[in-house]
Amino acid sequence: MRQILIIAGKELRDGMRNRWVVATTALLAALALTLAFLGAAPTGAVRVSGLAVTIVSLSSLSIFLVPLIALLLSYDAIVGEVDRGAMALLLAYPVARWQVMLGKFAGHLAILGFAILVGYGVAALALQWAGNDDQSAWTAFAIMVGSSVLLGGIFLAIGYLVSTLVRDRGTAGGVAIGVWLFFVLLYDMALLGLLVADQGRTVTADVLNIMLLLNPADAYRLLNLTSSSDVSTFAGVVGLGARAGLGPGLLLGALCAWMAAPLAAATALFARRQV
Repeated sequence: MRQILIIAGKELRDGMRNRWVVATTALLAALALTLAFLGAAPTGAVRVSGLAVTIVSLSSLSIFLVPLIALLLSYDAIVGEVDRGAMALLLAYPVARWQVMLGKFAGHLAILGFAILVGYGVAALALQWAGNDDQSAWTAFAIMVGSSVLLGGIFLAIGYLVSTLVRDRGTAGGVAIGVWLFFVLLYDMALLGLLVADQGRTVTADVLNIMLLLNPADAYRLLNLTSSSDVSTFAGVVGLGARAGLGPGLLLGALCAWMAAPLAAATALFARRQV
């Protein structure tokens, strides 16, 4: 455990020197604060709370931005240090390869988690100052922040898997961008096209549920957009989670599995990789 914490601390210090922590925190805070003030504006005759509007907006922001930041943090975590010769030096110390992997992952997750908590925390303070006291919406906001950290952990783990599989940083960067495009944009476009073409003949409700769980971005979206009645109403997905049979427990379990599986695969591959 001590070795993991030491390596995690090194990653945190490297992130501070490279301004990763400051840059990601400032970016998320600026965008979250902007969306919070927009969400606090009058919401019309439907009387949806400003906090619910902000949750929907921040969830959409997180789906695009958090995976990209996570992949940029992690895509060269292994291959980059191998190229620079730093990995061979690190492994000369009495530390196991799985400890190196978990330590680097913990450090990067701490960087991303800090950026999300502080950035979205600024939005929470602004909403509190504006007088939003809807307790159910605040619970949904807390779920959104926690699941955003989990979403970042998923794409950190995928980035580590990419970094372990490839042999140079350029390839790792290209694959990471391809992964982001696939899960964030292309998967849902392909799924929508399939549903339109199929017309309900083959893709049943159960098959659709499995397809949604096969994309962590979709699981994250469903978890947050069905977390409270106000959020569901504004997002236009009232009862979607219930009708789909995908409850919060199942969605959280799917997200945890999405983080554990790539990290375990990356750890196993790194253990056999020649440095």
